[in-house]
Amino acid sequence: MKKFFEEFKTFISKGNVLDMAVGVIVGGAFGAITSSLVANVITPLLAWIFGTPNTDALNITLRAADEAAGTEALVLGLGTFVGAIINFLVIALVLFSVIKAFNRARELSEKKKEEEAAAAEPEEPKPTTEELLTAILEEMKKK
Repeated sequence: MKKFFEEFKTFISKGNVLDMAVGVIVGGAFGAITSSLVANVITPLLAWIFGTPNTDALNITLRAADEAAGTEALVLGLGTFVGAIINFLVIALVLFSVIKAFNRARELSEKKKEEEAAAAEPEEPKPTTEELLTAILEEMKKK
C-alpha cells in the first residue's frame, strides 16, 4: 500500500498533471465567458434578426400543456439547440485561433533558435585559391 501512495505522489506531482489542472480551471472560466458572449450578444442578435424576443421563441410547441389532464407542454427546443451550437462554434473558433497563434509562435521560436545555433557554429575555413591550385597541381603531377 505504501508503494501505491508513493507512485500516486510521484504521478500527482508531475508537471503534466498540474498543467492539466490549470487548464481545466482556465477552461471553466473560458466557458463562462463564451456562454456569456452567446447568451448576451449573439443570441439577442439572432432574436432580433428573426424578429423574436429571444431564441426560445424559435422553439416549436408540439403539444400544449393541459392543466386539467395534468400534462406538461411538449416542446421541440430548436432555439435552445441553436444556442448550444453557436456556443460550441464560438468556443471551437477561439480555441482554434489560440492554438494556431501558439503553434505559429512556437515555429518562429524554433526557427530563431535554429538560426542562432547555425550562427554560433563556426564555419569550416574554405581553402584559398592558392591552396586549391596547389592541390590541383599535385594531382596532375601524380598522373
